[in-house]
Amino acid sequence: MNYKIIDMNKYYRKDIFRHFSSDCKCSFAVTARVDVTDLKAFSKRTGTSFYLNFLYVLSKVLNSRDDYRFFWDYQTQQMRLYDKINPRQYVFHEDTETITVVYSEFFDDYKTFYDAAKADLEKGKATREYGLDDAAHPNWFDASSLPWLSFDSMTVELPDGYLYFNPIVNWGKFREENGRLMMPVAIRLNHASADGYLAALFYRVLEKEIAALCTQQEG
Repeated sequence: MNYKIIDMNKYYRKDIFRHFSSDCKCSFAVTARVDVTDLKAFSKRTGTSFYLNFLYVLSKVLNSRDDYRFFWDYQTQQMRLYDKINPRQYVFHEDTETITVVYSEFFDDYKTFYDAAKADLEKGKATREYGLDDAAHPNWFDASSLPWLSFDSMTVELPDGYLYFNPIVNWGKFREENGRLMMPVAIRLNHASADGYLAALFYRVLEKEIAALCTQQEG
């Protein structure tokens, strides 16, 4: 868990940070439909999990820019920038209708990540414990699938003023629209560390990484 402390006097968003951490404490969420037609076809063709493939792409996006990898340390009142941010995924147990938290590590290499995250899921299926351990996992972002619902909007609320910078991403059931498979993807960000541009950038890079994965693995 390597990180560096951000010098807030030199932080390029220092005035914006001050405003949205002091004057107007808030976070925001954006939902957009993402075209996953090619990723679904790639997953079927390669016999791999669509869920794990999307989790890999999502992890690549959130590691592509410093702004998505910040963490606010309340004890020291400092902002950390981690070298990488990892996905916290979930296992749903149909017998108990409960979930288990699964902490996975991000690896840039597709196969390394895929195999490790798949093994993590299998371990999660073997227990019915909740397993939340945030204190030991500061640089993990929330990655949660809602495969039962194709939603139009989703908001994850945290207390106003709570400087939780880790992205929270939820995605739902995809549906066909004009011959393409469109999947709702929602991201929650804290306004002190992110804005509308960074939210829009998230979706643009997500589309590029989906195309890159499908092209790379075909080549």
